[in-house]
Amino acid sequence: MTDAKPRIVITYCTQCNWLLRAGWMAQELLSTFGTDLGEVTLVPGSGGIFTIACDEHLIWERKRDSGVPDAAKLKQLVRDVIDPERDLGHVDHSRPATKNPA
Repeated sequence: MTDAKPRIVITYCTQCNWLLRAGWMAQELLSTFGTDLGEVTLVPGSGGIFTIACDEHLIWERKRDSGVPDAAKLKQLVRDVIDPERDLGHVDHSRPATKNPA
């Protein structure tokens, strides 16, 4: 028996013309995670929907999360589900530094 690889499902609104955005996000995830993912699926929808799920985990919902994530945020969210210990390199290290109180 083989371990199933994570499955990403991006559901996008066709009325809002979000196919290109959904496709770009799929490409970003495949470029970053490569063969660590089993598949990335685009599912057309309507009514302003834009959701991203990883297996059973809803990791982004446009209305709940106020918009659409940028690529860096999406990669972090997916990583947190499929491999929390993974370092995403510049994506993780480009966060603004926090100031220490004096």
